[in-house]
Amino acid sequence: MKKTVISNPVLDKLPLHLHQYIQPQNYEHYTPINQATWRYVMRKNVAFLSKVAHSSYLEGLKKTGISLDRIPSMYGMNRILEDIGWAAVAVDGFIPPAAFMEFQAYNVLVIASDIRSVNHIEYTPAPDIIHESAGHAPIIANPEYAEYLRRFGQIGSKAISSAADYEMYEAIRLLSILKEQKNPFKEAVEKAERQIDLLQQNHTEPSEMAKIRNLHWWTVEYGLIGTLEDPKIYGAGLLSSIGESANCLKPVVKKIPYSLAAVEQSFDITKPQPQLFVTPDFAHLSFVLEEFANTMALRKGGLKGVQKLVNSKQLGTIELSTRLQISGVFSRVIPNPEGGVAFIQATGPTALSYHEKELIGHSTAAHPNGFGTPLGKLKGINLAIEDMSPRDLEAYNIYEGRQVKLEFEGGINLEGEVITGTRNLRGKIILIAFRNCLVTYKKEVLFQPDWGIYHLAVGKKVVAAYSGPADNHSFDLINHELSKKEVVIDLSAAEKALNRVYDRVNNFDSLDHTDLISLFEKIKSSYSEEWLLIVELQKVAERIGCLEVVEGCTELLEAFKVKYPALAHLVAD
Repeated sequence: MKKTVISNPVLDKLPLHLHQYIQPQNYEHYTPINQATWRYVMRKNVAFLSKVAHSSYLEGLKKTGISLDRIPSMYGMNRILEDIGWAAVAVDGFIPPAAFMEFQAYNVLVIASDIRSVNHIEYTPAPDIIHESAGHAPIIANPEYAEYLRRFGQIGSKAISSAADYEMYEAIRLLSILKEQKNPFKEAVEKAERQIDLLQQNHTEPSEMAKIRNLHWWTVEYGLIGTLEDPKIYGAGLLSSIGESANCLKPVVKKIPYSLAAVEQSFDITKPQPQLFVTPDFAHLSFVLEEFANTMALRKGGLKGVQKLVNSKQLGTIELSTRLQISGVFSRVIPNPEGGVAFIQATGPTALSYHEKELIGHSTAAHPNGFGTPLGKLKGINLAIEDMSPRDLEAYNIYEGRQVKLEFEGGINLEGEVITGTRNLRGKIILIAFRNCLVTYKKEVLFQPDWGIYHLAVGKKVVAAYSGPADNHSFDLINHELSKKEVVIDLSAAEKALNRVYDRVNNFDSLDHTDLISLFEKIKSSYSEEWLLIVELQKVAERIGCLEVVEGCTELLEAFKVKYPALAHLVAD
């Protein structure tokens, strides 16, 4: 990460694997047209949003250092965000949902540094700096909302995904990139849209990640606050979209009281939303978030939680009642007769941790081929192993150097010689090592003596199951390739010439009306359909009091409205 990005102590706390998504902002790549696009959206939005946005919005613009006149520099934003305990980093458009939420958990706002084209000035399906900085940043100045975002990141980053989630993520990312291209291929766009439609028609049970993304969409992106009769805007997607911020308050858009029901309401990122949820206040957002968290495997654990991880086929963690954590890709779970977990199996590199810290001697190097363990109580013994005192363990022959046969209620049998036990700070046993060990289930061999030392994870039950490792240092999580390398601005000669005119208008500091009139005549003859350029010129003429150019620009804009009625509202506003 370049020095121009690191400007806030909050960023120093980011785990290494999140740095792979960060890109330098490359502020010099913004063209004069980009700057004009920013000014247009911000001028129009702030004028409108001052009446309809939550009161935190305008105050937050000042607190976060976001100007109406120029695209914000991440370096400048970070100096100011530090005062409210946050930071901002530039990323390349869409990043995986879990990574996006993990950034939030560390109080870091991810900002796509690209900016929409003039053709998509009202709304873009691709994340851009208008959406991220002018939409998300101002509201985080509200302490209650900022805490909601942080907690959302903590909980959301632990949500378990499905294979379908990853397919949908890639499909939406592709479509948004295609739609924002200067000259998108119609066939490619249509193909990407068909792929999303196909995925949406897949009526499988939505994963935890799919559900919590719905909550994120209907709050952080498209949330309203207040009453159903008079809601205010706080969602970044609405705050940054000229079209939707005006449309969303109309009766045609259904208003629904925000509740846990929002997890079941899907969305289409490429289209205006037909309904929106209204929260009475920011505190209610946290209330609903906790309601949802109580349904997650993160808090419920159990057989269903483990099965979610098995189905995801992704790196995850299972936490036992002893607080021992097993991290890996889980491939199998054997249920016990009571509906609990009798045995779990992870395949490939696996690590063991305790309270999010990897246990010494139990890294992925120690368990490169997986890890399997029975869970639950022993047959005929009312006392679970984890609750046994040293005397109890000796009485049941679980003692150094002794040969022991353990029969678990779930049908798993273990025979071997006890080597030693690992205990936590409170003296509770959490792990037992055996040599010459045989582990079986019915007639199936789960572990045989010649495989080496066997480690039994001690635990009555699974209390949590979640996405990702318990200790980030246990795995090499740096596997993301940025979709863009160093950006090369490839403008045609005509585009370069147009940008030079924009730059001249924006930097017009002469009070000589003759020069301004001359510039107007050039624009009138060569760029009479560049409506945004004419709007920019008109603002300059108004500022220095050149009425002749103001009137000339007005005439050009009125002619443009007649010729292009579908775009007339952009000029009229």
